[in-house]
Amino acid sequence: MFSEAMNEVEEKHHCQKPQNLAELEMSSSSLQKNKIFSPIRKQITEADEPFTCSQCGKSFIQKNNLDEHMKTHTGERPYTCPQCEKSFKQKSMLEEHIRVHTGERPYTCPQCGNRFKQRSTLNKHIKIHSEERPYACPQCEKGFKQRSKLEDHMRIHSEERPYECTQCEKRFKQKNYLRDHMRIHSEERPYACPQCEKRFKQRSTLEDHMRIHSEERPYECTQCEKRFKQKNYLRDHMRIHSEERPYACHQCEKSFKQKNYLRDHMRIHSEERPYACHQCEKSFKQKNYLRDHMRIHSEERPYTCHQCEKRFKERSTLEVHMRIHSEEHPYVCPQCGKSFRNKTSLDEHLTTHSEERPYPCLQCGKSFKERSTLEVHMRIHTEERPYACPQCEKSFKLKNNLKEHITIHTGERPYTCPQCGKRFRQKNILKEHIKIHTGERPHTCHQCGKSFKQKTTLERHMIIHSEERPYPCLQCEKSFKERSTLEVHMRIHTEELPYPCPQCGKRFRQKSTLKAHMRTHTGERPYVCPQCGKRLRQKSTLKAHMRIHTGELPYVCPQCGKRLRQKSTLKAHMRIHTGEHRYTCPQCGKSFRNKTSLDEHLTIHSEERPYPCPQCEKSFKERSTLEVHMRIHTGECPYVCPQCGKSFRQKTHLNVHMRVHTGERPYMCPQCGESFKQKTRLEVHKKIHPEVRP
Repeated sequence: MFSEAMNEVEEKHHCQKPQNLAELEMSSSSLQKNKIFSPIRKQITEADEPFTCSQCGKSFIQKNNLDEHMKTHTGERPYTCPQCEKSFKQKSMLEEHIRVHTGERPYTCPQCGNRFKQRSTLNKHIKIHSEERPYACPQCEKGFKQRSKLEDHMRIHSEERPYECTQCEKRFKQKNYLRDHMRIHSEERPYACPQCEKRFKQRSTLEDHMRIHSEERPYECTQCEKRFKQKNYLRDHMRIHSEERPYACHQCEKSFKQKNYLRDHMRIHSEERPYACHQCEKSFKQKNYLRDHMRIHSEERPYTCHQCEKRFKERSTLEVHMRIHSEEHPYVCPQCGKSFRNKTSLDEHLTTHSEERPYPCLQCGKSFKERSTLEVHMRIHTEERPYACPQCEKSFKLKNNLKEHITIHTGERPYTCPQCGKRFRQKNILKEHIKIHTGERPHTCHQCGKSFKQKTTLERHMIIHSEERPYPCLQCEKSFKERSTLEVHMRIHTEELPYPCPQCGKRFRQKSTLKAHMRTHTGERPYVCPQCGKRLRQKSTLKAHMRIHTGELPYVCPQCGKRLRQKSTLKAHMRIHTGEHRYTCPQCGKSFRNKTSLDEHLTIHSEERPYPCPQCEKSFKERSTLEVHMRIHTGECPYVCPQCGKSFRQKTHLNVHMRVHTGERPYMCPQCGESFKQKTRLEVHKKIHPEVRP
């Protein structure tokens, strides 16, 4: 293919057919051996004066070199490629260019076997093995292997940019930078990956890309031994150890470790967004932001975790994800010492130490510490929901919310608790769950000093102090402090029960109620009392249980002043005064003050006893009755009187006992007015009166 192309060129320019490479080398060696020189060479060596260019004064030893040089002034390009019609000033340049099409690499490195298209490229490559740097910069003493590299480097000190783009007038220090830049205008991508066929504008970019397939990381950090695929990645990484920030913004004096970071930062001041998405017309300040954004439309996830096989759209996201497996937290807060997996999390954390909020909302006046938070906030006003679920078409304001929502369809629970092994769909839910084990309560109310595990719980608690109820029910005029509570309340009127139990089919108004119900099937009791070790199914039950040990009675009856541990107990107690019996048995019509009493009563109509005692084979209709019965065998008496220390198996027994100390007699005879401490004593007393005898 190469010879055919050269024949075509030589016919066009009436050139004599060149010798092949072997013949050229043989003739050259024989000439040198016999010391035979052509008449032209003899003429050159004997010439008193060299050949000088009349325009720039540059001198040459050979006349043909001067002829080739003159084409730089005339712009003449007589040698044209027959395949792409690109033209060249010299025949040797055309020969080298033809190899781009043929793929021929005739020059081989004797040390590593790497092959090259040009002899000059081979000569440059060989210096990699020798580590010799004979060309030193007179200003900074940096050494270079090639004179041309030194010349390019000298422009850093002089700021000279001699190469100008003819289309946008941008100037460059090196000719190859200009050549690479010109491909932005032409969109030419001559370098193709042989494995995935992706095309690139520069050979170096292709070589870096090839390491994605090979996983080769030839550049190693001498301090932490971390390896990189590209030399510039290593150079940028080294600044982490040195803290060097050589690139400074001239407007705000902020400095950066990399030049491209400075360039991206400058767009904050200019508001320039040069990279536009051709599908949704959204524009971006950085090209990589656009590239990452395009994957929203394509759903491409080219980066795979080799440990859990999870796929990601961005390499940086994969690198951050890998720290989950390695537990690496390389970013440390200089003020409090807290460490983070990624720089974004550290930056967000640093705002907690500063009260500065430089980004205000122009509509409501609310200000934010980060521009991204402001952009998300603006969607409240615009109602924009750019992230749509491909399965159910539900849309979200945040990308993370969409990711978390997708796990509902896939059933994926990627976050595992290291202590109990429980799995979660969302990372923040795992964080909140871990506080169950640690007991940490970092969010404190500044009014009453009560602390909470979650920030949202604190925010809900703060409404208690304000007494504000901004969400009214349109049907019963009841008002609520939270919109979510109103939504749950509305289901009382609509009788909607959207959460069914997959095992028994029972339906619930709230997801949390379903979750608590599921524990009746699984037997799970995740909440442990730190004092007596009792395990409970619900957090609220644990909270109420803890009041047994503390003796706290926060709920007061407004009529008789009696204090109770639970709000539900207070509601049931209030029915003693009102005489309300809202729960009716569908079989015998008997009514009860609370649902628990009705449920216990219903077992009378059924002979089923599904809960057997494993020790004495006695069976019970309710699990709670079995639990109380088991204390006969274990001798457990968890309910302790705070005044005399006497303990009881059942809470009701403790309640009756407490009346010994308080003197309370809540059961009054309707005929004679005598009162009693126990209901059974009242029933016995009633038999004294003849009209109530059975």
